[in-house]
Amino acid sequence: MRSFASDNNSGVHPLVMEALVRANDNHALGYGEDHWTEEAVAKIKEVFTSDCEPLFVFNGTGSNIVALQLMVRPYHSIICAETAHIYVDECGSPVKNTGAQIRPVVTTDGKLTPELILPYLHGFGDQHHSQPGAIYLSQCTELGTIYTVDELKAITSLAHQYNMRVHMDGARIANACAALNVSLREMTLDCGIDVLSFGGTKNGLMMGECVIVFDNSLKAEARFVRKQSAQLASKMRYLSSQFTAYLTDDLWLKNAVHANAMAHRLYEELKDVQGVCFTQKAESNQLFLSMPRKLIDKLLQSYFFYFWKEEKDEIRLVTSFDTTDEDIDQFIKVLHS
Repeated sequence: MRSFASDNNSGVHPLVMEALVRANDNHALGYGEDHWTEEAVAKIKEVFTSDCEPLFVFNGTGSNIVALQLMVRPYHSIICAETAHIYVDECGSPVKNTGAQIRPVVTTDGKLTPELILPYLHGFGDQHHSQPGAIYLSQCTELGTIYTVDELKAITSLAHQYNMRVHMDGARIANACAALNVSLREMTLDCGIDVLSFGGTKNGLMMGECVIVFDNSLKAEARFVRKQSAQLASKMRYLSSQFTAYLTDDLWLKNAVHANAMAHRLYEELKDVQGVCFTQKAESNQLFLSMPRKLIDKLLQSYFFYFWKEEKDEIRLVTSFDTTDEDIDQFIKVLHS
């Protein structure tokens, strides 16, 4: 069933599937001691920096848990937008696994700014208060908006002034890079990001993410934290081999460019429809809009998608690397009918 519900619903890119089939050849040592994982690590270091520590994990929540456990202790607090995945969609696992307090910040577009963060930077050295320890950013945000390079640098600069660290949840980082025409390194290491959750499941991979540690002081503990977090895969080649295909010949970028282009086309088709009102900027592959409930109910008879705020008749539509022009034409045809 084709839908605009989520890029998690899309299939696996054929080149990634080919890589998985190749990795399925014969026996191989487990826990990352195989040549597929070595190849993937080398590819990641080529793209980001040779001085990083890549750790393959099973999923997005797991990658966030590993990253945040490296960055904070139970007496710390983690500052994030109120829409952040770690606050809304991870069933309290970041709090359970880190012991740290999460401090959600109200935003209009899912993006933090230094001005929004500053009021939470107090109580340092006071034993009665949780110590601000990390800032969590989603790129793209949960509202489909995108931090610019300058915006990221401003936040990391502020954090580092207070000896805090910055974690980027890059579940959709490819879409952000495609939209801004910047490289993965320019979006992360060059902006001062300390740890990245590098995702690909939403952009053509079957499963898995990679926690990429840039902060040298965090590398020594990284592998132990991954193991304790139940994120160390025994047959790691099936996770790692995907990333080699993903980063070869800019497959990650091509997929994201296509997904963004399909979202832009869907936006252009919808923006002038009577009763349709976009509630966030259309910057990536996620569209947020409201329309009359009768229209939504009719569309739901043919397509599955999620409400964002049902009380406001606000929905989310998401395009993927495998969304086609025909998918959009058919959706608009149903809408007009």
